[in-house]
Amino acid sequence: MTATAVLTARAFLLDMDGTLVNSDAVVDRVWRRWADRHGLDGDEVMKVVHGRQGHASMALLLPNRPQEQNLAENARMLAEETSDMEGVVPVPGAPEFLAALRGLPHALVTSADVALSTARMAAAGLPLPGVRVTAESVGASKPDPEGFLKGAAELGIAPADCVVFEDSGAGIAAGRAAGMRVIGIGPRAALHRPDAVVRDLTQVRVEPAGDGTVRLHVG
Repeated sequence: MTATAVLTARAFLLDMDGTLVNSDAVVDRVWRRWADRHGLDGDEVMKVVHGRQGHASMALLLPNRPQEQNLAENARMLAEETSDMEGVVPVPGAPEFLAALRGLPHALVTSADVALSTARMAAAGLPLPGVRVTAESVGASKPDPEGFLKGAAELGIAPADCVVFEDSGAGIAAGRAAGMRVIGIGPRAALHRPDAVVRDLTQVRVEPAGDGTVRLHVG
């Protein structure tokens, strides 16, 4: 599918970081400090961490470390991220996009926990969707499809009728594994061949069709 397309869907599953909220400045600060503490190359670490829960990234980067240590350190890093909102802003077009989805089936599906997702959405001035799937809601991190499948189930919409909005390779893989179409947001997404790619949410237009479906004009 080209970058200019029309998709028909019944529900929308939205990643947060990199998709609705630009939190790259915080993520970069926190994870580069973590890389320094563990003697790892910061640039290589940043290639791994986007889209995944922190403990899942740690398991890839420190494969011989016990998972209990990853979980404990992840909890500390989540608290660190939640206390740092400097540079957190909405992705261009996110306020208008969420306003257009008001009254339509949609859910937030994020690797952040409740506290971090609530804080970042507030810092970006964005409303929280009524249905939210956070780190506490799932047993497996993206690229596992559990979060997206759970979001679709909570909305009561079949996976094939859902469209995922994602920026990361892990998130795009998760959406695809869930049997959903994926719209990629931003330059990271373009590397992972989603169904369509846009620069940001200013390039997405929502058009309810009146029969329970919605046409998405992308590009």
